[in-house]
Amino acid sequence: MLKAVILIGGPQKGTRFRPLSFEVPKPLFPVAGVPMIQHHIEACAQVPGMQEILLIGFYQPDEALTQFLEAAQQEFNLPIRYLQEFAPLGTGGGLYHFRDQILAGGPEAFFVLNADVCSDFPLSAMLDAHRCERHPFLLLGTTANRTQSLNYGCIVENPQTHEVLHYVEKPSTFISDIINCGIYLFSPEALKPLRDVFQRNQQDGQLEDSPGSWPGAGTIRLEQDVFSALAGQGQIYVHLTDGIWSQIKSAGSALYASRLYLGRYQITHPERLAKHTSGGPRIRGTHPAPVVNLCPSPSPIASTPDPRSRGESQSLPLPIQIRFGVFGPRSSLLLLGNVYIHPTAKVAPSAVLGPNVSIGKGVTVGEGVRLRESIVLHGATLQEHTCILHSIVGWGSTVGRWARVEGTPNDPNPNDPRARMDSESLFKDGKLLPAITILGCRVRIPAEVLILNSIVLPHKELSRSFTNQIIL
Repeated sequence: MLKAVILIGGPQKGTRFRPLSFEVPKPLFPVAGVPMIQHHIEACAQVPGMQEILLIGFYQPDEALTQFLEAAQQEFNLPIRYLQEFAPLGTGGGLYHFRDQILAGGPEAFFVLNADVCSDFPLSAMLDAHRCERHPFLLLGTTANRTQSLNYGCIVENPQTHEVLHYVEKPSTFISDIINCGIYLFSPEALKPLRDVFQRNQQDGQLEDSPGSWPGAGTIRLEQDVFSALAGQGQIYVHLTDGIWSQIKSAGSALYASRLYLGRYQITHPERLAKHTSGGPRIRGTHPAPVVNLCPSPSPIASTPDPRSRGESQSLPLPIQIRFGVFGPRSSLLLLGNVYIHPTAKVAPSAVLGPNVSIGKGVTVGEGVRLRESIVLHGATLQEHTCILHSIVGWGSTVGRWARVEGTPNDPNPNDPRARMDSESLFKDGKLLPAITILGCRVRIPAEVLILNSIVLPHKELSRSFTNQIIL
């Protein structure tokens, strides 16, 4: 019997995710068409022997979270419960506070996943490694380059046994190129060191002259209080992965995570990717899946100039009609692009989509629209001939005809296989750094303007172009 715990944090966290986190809790923000933590739940539900999934955090259980949990329980046929902390308890405090709930039923082990990571979640491989040689703590690790490793928890391992010999959270100097992915497999005995930290915190609190100045006995940081303290004692081991992985700390990193998940859909969820046949909008994919031609092609591929391409490569297929995965019939000849479109969205036939586009519920995409590397959220409207590049369009927002909304990606170095997404800072030397453009909820962009590298807070109606600004 197995269980899984997903740490979803609380509203005091995720400030770098604003203004998007104003409307929904960060764990429910759509990444590649589904809420962020649905990717975690899907991975956990596929592990044989999984009996229950627990969400631990400090969010108030509002309507959105309640509806998501109810829908997830029905879809995955698993008990999925939310356990609310009485106060922010850190990455380990909630595990200790709800230890009775976690250990109820006698699980042999339980997974612990941070909500703000994107991964292919090799949970079955971690479980196999744990069963081969059982230890209280098994951490999932990956590699980063020397400079970026300083932004993560760094692991020094024994290369033969994979024991964690040394662990430092965000070191000031280079320690190791192996970093902590924030995905763990714990034995029930792992809760004993958390109890020791709790008791030590209690003693420290009693010694403080001013009790209000200390964080509280229940606040436990897994990384600093447990991993660093127990490293080298034969209790913590690391399982290395070369699969996809990235943190989701900011809107820019959410856009990058959406790209990773959309690419992975070709293997895990091909039904979620938009498909096309002759007759409608064009979908571009950077890595189209292999196609078996079982019948003569109805229309050849042609290289024809198209004014809607906005100066990009002119090698395009002839007009094709979109089909929505399981919502439409399959063709014997399909060209898959990394595009997700909700079945209720309305997309004009002359729109050009992709690569790496996610279109939400009830979105309207007008004639001649160009969408690339972007997320368009529930209820947004893109009027005729708009161009959206490297941007997130918020819920219910409207972009006027012939307007251009464009951001600057902060992607990892494609020439460095160990490069990771950099921690984004909005400002440097008092100036706003170029980044993706974000339109908050119900923003109105007029026709024929340019919004470049800017953040527009919710409920704003603009009247002109903006570049490198935060519009309050």
